[in-house]
Amino acid sequence: MDIRFVQRGAEVDDKLREYMEKKISRLEKFFRKILNCQIVVTHHKGSFNVETTANANGVILRAEEDATEPRKAFDQSLKNLERRIKKHASYLKDRAQLGASEEFSFSVDEVVEPETKTINIDKVKKVEVHPMDINEAVAQMELVGHSFFVFQNGDTGEINVVYKRGEDSYGLIEPVK
Repeated sequence: MDIRFVQRGAEVDDKLREYMEKKISRLEKFFRKILNCQIVVTHHKGSFNVETTANANGVILRAEEDATEPRKAFDQSLKNLERRIKKHASYLKDRAQLGASEEFSFSVDEVVEPETKTINIDKVKKVEVHPMDINEAVAQMELVGHSFFVFQNGDTGEINVVYKRGEDSYGLIEPVK
C-alpha cells in the first residue's frame, strides 16, 4: 500500500511518521484491496487536524479529527476510518449475498429559486464521476462522511446527487430535461 503524507503548517517528525505508517498499514487486515492512503496533518490555532483518506479499490473512504496533539488526532481519525472500512466490507459482503436485488427510489419535486445575492466560491473541487446504482452512491456518501454525493446513475446514464435528509433518510436529485 502506498502511503502519502501532506503537512500544512505542521512538521511530522520521523518517529511520528513511522508510527502512522505502521498503524495505517494495519488497515489491510480489514480490507485487502486498499490501494493507497493519504494522511493530511494541519496545524491551526493550537489545534491539529488529521485527515486520513483510503482508496479501497476505487472507493474513497475518509475520516477527519481534531485534537491538541497530532498523534491523538491521528488515532481518532484512524479509528473512524477503520469503522468505515469495516462498514464498506460488510456492505460488499451483504450485497454479494443478497444479489443486490433491492432498488430504492427517491424524488424531489420542489424547485428552489436561487437568491440574488453575490456568491463567493472559495474552492472548486473536481471529482471523477463513476456509474453506479443509488445504493452504492449512498454507501459511498456515508464512507466519505459527506452529506451529499454526485454520481452517474448506472440505469439512466444521467448525473444524479444523493443527499442525507435526516437520521436514516436520503434524497435523490435527478435532472429534468
